[in-house]
Amino acid sequence: MEKRYPLDLQFFAGEKTEKATPQKRQESKRKGQVAKSPEVAAAMIMLGGILLLYFLGGWMLEQLLAIYRVSYTQYIGWQLTPYNIRTLFEQMAINTAKVLAPIMIIGLVFGFLGNYIQVGPLFTAEPLKAKLERINPIKGAKRIFSIRALVELAKSLLKIAIISTAAFGVLWLGKEKLFLLSQQSIGYSISFIGSLVFQMGLVASIILLCLAVLDYIYQKYEFEKGIKMSIQDVKDEYKKADGDPLIKAKIKDRQRQMSMNRMIQDLPNADVLITNPTHYAIAIKYDAETMGAPVVIAMGKDHLALKIKEKAKELEIVIMENKPLARALYEQVDIGDNIPEELFIAVAEVLAYIYRLKGKIK
Repeated sequence: MEKRYPLDLQFFAGEKTEKATPQKRQESKRKGQVAKSPEVAAAMIMLGGILLLYFLGGWMLEQLLAIYRVSYTQYIGWQLTPYNIRTLFEQMAINTAKVLAPIMIIGLVFGFLGNYIQVGPLFTAEPLKAKLERINPIKGAKRIFSIRALVELAKSLLKIAIISTAAFGVLWLGKEKLFLLSQQSIGYSISFIGSLVFQMGLVASIILLCLAVLDYIYQKYEFEKGIKMSIQDVKDEYKKADGDPLIKAKIKDRQRQMSMNRMIQDLPNADVLITNPTHYAIAIKYDAETMGAPVVIAMGKDHLALKIKEKAKELEIVIMENKPLARALYEQVDIGDNIPEELFIAVAEVLAYIYRLKGKIK
């Protein structure tokens, strides 16, 4: 009969109130489900681009001016032939790539760094797999008009407002020089505007990075809430990790049977079987030429002890009753172990008696 629980207990058992287990976290990470904010990577890319303009802005400007200079001094006089057109496109592509390559490299490096500091080393193709529910218009509408979508919209509007205010503040601080640029030289105007753009970009990127950290904390909170497990889920997880009790019991029975078979196979090599007489049975073997001490080759308790005794009788192995010694051996020694030093004299006396019976010693 299926076990029934009260309604309140069933409710709490199904409610997801427990933290995710390590197995659950590992499975989520394998599927690409991790706590990650895209704002962190975007902020890192923006910061890297601003720093690139600060250190290589002059060189990039020179390269662009060189492209314009060559275009209006050399290329403009070329004849329109297939060879000249191909050469023109090749040179323009090379010169343009030289300017764009640092930007692309910085974007790639800082974008990778922004994701790496959040999730660490992770590579999985699970999110790229095609899933039919992604093209379900009903679920798509639910995602668009969900609470999470409204939160993301509010975050975007707040981010735009803060960054716009910061950029306007930078312009406001430099408004006096900005209004007087018409009276300055072109070189000074370009330098001042470049400095102003750098300041706005740097302030915007720092603010965006701070907002990204806050967004990552929020995404971490949402992720932890999303992977919470119910009490029943935790029980099932640990049961799955530990293994089915029925299967474990069968494995133990199988191991016990194999161990008993090995003991029965080694039993013909025993010199004596020491018994309790009904509770314990310990088979001992000793060869003075090859062994430094007697070795236990089989042992058992209760039902197994009776089986060992029956087999020993069939093999005509000498059975000696010694309750204290049998109990001490069973508690202190395992199969394959040497007899401990404190029991060596008692076992040696037993072996000596057996050898006298067999006529091996005088």
